[in-house]
Amino acid sequence: MGDFVKELWLFMRVRKKYWLLPIFVVMAMFGGLIVLTQGTAVAPFIYTIF
Repeated sequence: MGDFVKELWLFMRVRKKYWLLPIFVVMAMFGGLIVLTQGTAVAPFIYTIF
């Protein structure tokens, strides 16, 4: 996982694609939210947000 993040950062730095960083951060947050709330009692409250 660390190698992927390092390679992604090098790609963005070399090609000046810094605008991709917020997209990846938001996608990682949503992915973590889905993984953490799967099968818990918090899930119905998360669905009301969206």
